[in-house]
Amino acid sequence: MAEVKASVICGVVAAFLSSAVTAFVEDLDDTFKETRVNDVWLVDFYAPWCGYCKKLEPIWHDVAIELATSGSPIRVGKVDATAYSGMASEFGVRGFPSIKLLKGDLAYNYKGPRTKDDIVEFAIRVSGPAVRPLPSKEMFELMVTRHDVIFVYIGGESPLKEKYSDAASELIVYTHFFSALEEALPESISLLELPAVVVCKDGGYFIYDEYMDGSLSSWVNKERFQGYLQIDGFTLYELGETGKLVALAVIDEKDPTEKSGRLKAFIQRVAKEYREHFNRDFQFGHMDGNDYINNLIMGEVAVPSVIILNTSNEQYFLPSEPMETMEQLVQFINSVLNGSAQAYGGDGIIQRIRRVVFDARSTIMSVFRSSPLLGCFLFGLPLGVISLMCYGICTAESDDGSDDMDPLKREGLTDDEEEEEEEEERQRTTQLEGPGEEKNKEKDAGEKAPEEKKTD
Repeated sequence: MAEVKASVICGVVAAFLSSAVTAFVEDLDDTFKETRVNDVWLVDFYAPWCGYCKKLEPIWHDVAIELATSGSPIRVGKVDATAYSGMASEFGVRGFPSIKLLKGDLAYNYKGPRTKDDIVEFAIRVSGPAVRPLPSKEMFELMVTRHDVIFVYIGGESPLKEKYSDAASELIVYTHFFSALEEALPESISLLELPAVVVCKDGGYFIYDEYMDGSLSSWVNKERFQGYLQIDGFTLYELGETGKLVALAVIDEKDPTEKSGRLKAFIQRVAKEYREHFNRDFQFGHMDGNDYINNLIMGEVAVPSVIILNTSNEQYFLPSEPMETMEQLVQFINSVLNGSAQAYGGDGIIQRIRRVVFDARSTIMSVFRSSPLLGCFLFGLPLGVISLMCYGICTAESDDGSDDMDPLKREGLTDDEEEEEEEEERQRTTQLEGPGEEKNKEKDAGEKAPEEKKTD
């Protein structure tokens, strides 16, 4: 009896917790378009059949609980984009899941990793003002410690501040923007003139130079990453938007070797010590494993090794010799920068055809590896049908239409030509009938002869 009561109590508690968690995430319908402007919303557009959407669902509930318990005014919801396709199209949903923060008439797309902390951090950052003030040195130092990368405008009103505000509104989905007066500057930051824009990262700060760096938005977009990163497929895609080449050490973190550690250390040192030379053109980092790179270049990259990727045109560069010293690595990067290094890949027509063939082969192989029976059914059945159709076409009796053509041929013949045609036809008939038919004809002629005589 006690066990029954315990199981009932556990069921009730589980049902209560489930309903409580579900209450934090609101199911939205078409009426949401009319009422959303009154609040800030974090919305997940999903499809019931999408595997990635199902994987995101428990994370999404955690995000809702985190925001609700922290006192945030952000409301969390989800929309079935297959049931409300019109609303999904209105918000520009092109894939699933699609996470958007809606603030007033603005919609911000989330493009970061699908983890609870990253999504919550994005929602809090974007829901507030694009540029947040730093009133004191302590607050300035706290923000530098808390975030890997922050941008700070220092000074009073100026045309540069207007450009900074525009850049912040455009790129707030990626990073943090602050403003401070000169009095709030920590002693570690020294500026020769104001106003100025600085980026604080990698244990230091770097100043925006309009003459050297071009437009402020472009500079912010390039500087929003740390100088050295652990790079995965998603980060590599994001780095493509910066226009930088990506110098990678491809290593196996599960099986570290002395060579792997050396290549990784070389890349880290170049990122730090040669920043002034390479930072505007290169992003540095390492990638665990070569599966993603192999798929990207449609080839095989050794582990460990060094590769430089140009994500804008799908080119890549490989060193012509093993990287034994950092000087060799610097020389290799310089050769890529000045155009003397051999480039592979690209986005030409031949490479596009190779990509189609490679993707098709990869898809077929993955299907057969995961489910051989399903692969045989999916690819064997169409091939069997096509084979039967080809066999039927090749073995079908052909009608050359000679009978239909004979009258057409005779239409344009003269009387003599017709007589010749008839004579040839009689000869062919005689040949087909054979000698037996001729003897019968002679016999018939012999039998008729007496009658003919009698008549005479």
